[in-house]
Amino acid sequence: MKRLHQLAILCLPLWLAGCALTPPPAHVQAETPAQWQAPTATPSTTGDSAAAQLPHHGTLADLSLWWQRQNDALLVQLIDAAQVVSPDVASARARIEQSRANAVAAGAALLPTLDLGVSMQRSNIQRPLPLNTTSQAALQPSWEIDVFGANRATRRAAMARYEGAQAGWHDARVAVAAEVANRYYSLRNCEKLAEVTRADAASRTETARLSRLSMQAGFESPANAALADASAAEADGRAEQQQALCEIDLKALTALTAIEEPALRQRLAATSMGVSDAVIAISSLPAQTLLQRPDVFIAEREVAAASAETGSAMAAHYPRLTLSGSIGVARFQSAGMSTDLQTWSIGPLQLSLPLFDGGRRAADIDAARANYESAVVSYRSTVRQAVREVEEALINLHSTAARTEDAQHAVDGYRHSFEATEARYRSGLASLMELEDARRMRLSAELNAVSLERERLSAWVALYRAAGGGWRNPDQTDPAARTTVASPAVLPSASPSTSVTNSPLTSMNK
Repeated sequence: MKRLHQLAILCLPLWLAGCALTPPPAHVQAETPAQWQAPTATPSTTGDSAAAQLPHHGTLADLSLWWQRQNDALLVQLIDAAQVVSPDVASARARIEQSRANAVAAGAALLPTLDLGVSMQRSNIQRPLPLNTTSQAALQPSWEIDVFGANRATRRAAMARYEGAQAGWHDARVAVAAEVANRYYSLRNCEKLAEVTRADAASRTETARLSRLSMQAGFESPANAALADASAAEADGRAEQQQALCEIDLKALTALTAIEEPALRQRLAATSMGVSDAVIAISSLPAQTLLQRPDVFIAEREVAAASAETGSAMAAHYPRLTLSGSIGVARFQSAGMSTDLQTWSIGPLQLSLPLFDGGRRAADIDAARANYESAVVSYRSTVRQAVREVEEALINLHSTAARTEDAQHAVDGYRHSFEATEARYRSGLASLMELEDARRMRLSAELNAVSLERERLSAWVALYRAAGGGWRNPDQTDPAARTTVASPAVLPSASPSTSVTNSPLTSMNK
């Protein structure tokens, strides 16, 4: 008993030193502006309630099911098909499984291990002693008592990365949905541009035909007829080029969705792009939006993992306490006689104190601290980039909305001007140059209006992705139950989760 007291007194300083281990904080703050500096998106029609100010209109389904609200069933089908065959989603799924396995392995290090050892030996010690055979089997438990928390820190790091991998799976799906939507909108927009260029080519061809007839009748100079022919040829080339661009978009969409091209052509021909009234209302506080971005959550989890790894490296400077034992049976056979033995032992209880390692442990701590600082910088950079992406999407939405009405007015005005000039040209009151100038301005206005529509759709997709794409931060409460905070926004870090369940792998096909 006296020796036990002495051992306890000797270990007390080590115990206290272990309790003083203080790794860098697992959660850091990233300051964001108190409100969006860019004009916000289209106001919600639900009033000024807190739910109306939230990115999901107070319900998660508003953003996660945003594609279903676009009144375009084909777009939803294409997104679903692309997510099934996407290598990025498959890689993210594999990273979840890898992270899950790492988390299980890290947790197992905290538990005792049990090994079974079986052996048999036949020996001849010295003549005239007979040969003897020894066989034995033993259960050998061992346990590293995690006094200084090295294994617990490793488990926390593995859990943080597992949670980040789950968010990464959602981020991959959001990215695929945005890519497919952009390509789909590009194809539909290209079809509209092709329609405009074909109509322009047909109009120029008709003008060239009339110019040749006028030249043959002596009412038009050969130079004007040649100009009309050149204009028609230029329009035909433009229409062919636009059609080629549409084919390229179709090939890209085929590769993204793995749908056979003939089947995809049939689906596109049988449907038209829906007209959506679904909008995304962005909160007045950036923090509420940024918390639901998977990439921000992943970066925050990486900070927590780096902090835990730093604590594990620091704990390696302190002693290791292990306990082992054995329970077994043995049989000794010699000269026709056998003897059975039963053995058990507890111990040794071993305390291993590191004395000299050439600076390896100190270098490990330095490397862990550097990795932690890098994770913090990356996290804050990710937050700033997220703010930028939302701001840019809002600016583009506001800009395209402000320009849409003007663009349509320009189309109407130039179209009426062209029609009037064309009528004057056919009556001999306007020259071919006047007609071509009017035609060129009309074409430019029509192309600009169609391109502006594409730009606005791209801004909506960018805002959808910048707002998190409907992903739910597992540490957030229900947005419908929250109220808007009126203080400067500081992006809070998520508290660590302790559960490894609820993997997205269980709901992939939903």
